[in-house]
Amino acid sequence: MSAPQELAERPKSGNKVYIDPTVGKDDETADGSASKPYQSLYHALLQFLDKPAPEYFTRVAPKEGSTDSPTWEVPAKSALKKAVGRVDAHKKKLAKEQQAANKEEGERQRRIKNLEESKKIVLKEDPSLPAALRIKLNNKSVELGDETKKGTRVKVYGRILNLRVQKSATFIDLKDGYGVLQCVIPAGDLTKTYDALTFALEAALVLYGELKQVPHGKGAPDNRELHVDYYQVLGTAPSDLDAISNKVSRQQDPWDAQMLDNRHLVLRGENASAVMKLREAVEWAFSDSFREMEFRKVSPPAMVQTQVEGGSTLFKYDYYGEEAYLTQSSQLYLETVMQSLGNVWCLEKSFRAEKSLTRRHLSEYTHIEAELDFIEFDDLLEHLEEIISQVVDKVLENPVSAEYIKLLNPGFQKPTRPFLRMKYADAIEWLNQQDPPILNEEGNPHVFGDDIAEAAERKMTDIINRPIFLTHFPVEIKAFYMKKDPNDLRVTESVDVLMPGVGEIVGGSMRMDDYDELIEAYKKNGVYQNGLMTACTNEAQQGFPTSPITGTLTSASTAAALTVDMVWDLNVSSLGWPTAIRCARHACTPVLWAVASPECGRQIDEARSWCAIVVQ
Repeated sequence: MSAPQELAERPKSGNKVYIDPTVGKDDETADGSASKPYQSLYHALLQFLDKPAPEYFTRVAPKEGSTDSPTWEVPAKSALKKAVGRVDAHKKKLAKEQQAANKEEGERQRRIKNLEESKKIVLKEDPSLPAALRIKLNNKSVELGDETKKGTRVKVYGRILNLRVQKSATFIDLKDGYGVLQCVIPAGDLTKTYDALTFALEAALVLYGELKQVPHGKGAPDNRELHVDYYQVLGTAPSDLDAISNKVSRQQDPWDAQMLDNRHLVLRGENASAVMKLREAVEWAFSDSFREMEFRKVSPPAMVQTQVEGGSTLFKYDYYGEEAYLTQSSQLYLETVMQSLGNVWCLEKSFRAEKSLTRRHLSEYTHIEAELDFIEFDDLLEHLEEIISQVVDKVLENPVSAEYIKLLNPGFQKPTRPFLRMKYADAIEWLNQQDPPILNEEGNPHVFGDDIAEAAERKMTDIINRPIFLTHFPVEIKAFYMKKDPNDLRVTESVDVLMPGVGEIVGGSMRMDDYDELIEAYKKNGVYQNGLMTACTNEAQQGFPTSPITGTLTSASTAAALTVDMVWDLNVSSLGWPTAIRCARHACTPVLWAVASPECGRQIDEARSWCAIVVQ
């Protein structure tokens, strides 16, 4: 039956419905009257799907040039057929939606019934089985069963990382912070309990069973799996809309507000967890390396009344009526204790009030700083090369941390030694000799005195493709307390360590050790007048200029933020919590040392490489 015929045979209500394509409305403001007509015949038909059919009239405008008034006419058969066709399609869609809703409701009712029935099932551990040995998931010394022998019965604690429910069994990837274990719960009462039917990601469990080798052709972490014979749920986790997978996802941009607000959940992910574990390994590598180099570790305070990197980046607070700050760097404390303890280092928090959302700006970071006594500039460069290389070697020699690097940044290569030495003046010449030249930020060839921008620096490093000590920067673009090169007073004994793919990861310099020269530098920069340091915030800091008198310093400092180094190692753009490193001989400039990988971008792009060491 044609659409118009079907419409004609429907019971008539005697009502009239008006459609005006020009001024009508297909919304709640229209009622189909002549004064409030609908805009389309399709919309008008929808309003009377389950009601007696009215008579439909469409407003027809007079022919062009006519003085007649518009008229209300019965819709053309072609227009009616088209509109009824759309209505039929709409009705089929509604029918499918209703069918799906009915199916969903039926499944919901069956699930409710199954859940109620499941509460009657009570699991009990089989007393005839061997006592279970409690192990952590990284314990690989336990004997595994196979077709010829029984494996060790163990007890493991953890949380659900992945969950797959199948007819024959429920598969759980269990994590405990030390490893991951595939657990197989065979179909039966074990999978019919209320707990089993409500398993969700991050639920905390203790599982008992036999450890076996994975069958040939199958895969699982460490090529083993736990065949579960008993379990207990220690802590449930939300499912459905409240599940963790609906809160955070590795596919999301890590800088999304939702990801940042749920950082505590992000850190439960495999990549974020691996980053944090690798960070620990890097910190241990620094600690071991400094100890082997006979550095003493000290713990300077975070609450201070001194400025180190300038007042504009200080976090200020009230200290019992006095103005105080969160420390920008521990270098002043390290300089003080160095004279009685020898070479020293620390791993402490530093704070910078810089409201910038870049990987080079951190409000709080873990600062690794060191002060080296009685060294020359070449000694400083050798120390930096040694500490960087030694830390990387230690991390790669550890099979656990090496596996994390392989997971997060498979293409990571340790730096090639010796590092290339390149003076600032030579770098300027190199940039201008390229075809085409690598220009400065103003779009012009570089000239002596330019502060080489990060982009140009990184491009140069990537082309040369080896670690570079970029040294001897002009006096005008470096801090006033940096020591001048006695062979060329235009430049300082300063250095930036550049790594391919990252750019600057560490910076440092020799400090002035001549008292008169230092005081003149203070005066020139307006921080010393009439015998007092005008930039000091307390009396204790007034004594700082006397240090060169009470024991001439031949020293240097460097610094690194742990976050940057891991950016380089991991090929990422951000890490969980930032960390930095600083070394000094008495050289002073902050340095950023990052081990980041390009792919991390979700990573901090997929969290693919999430670690960074900031050498500051």
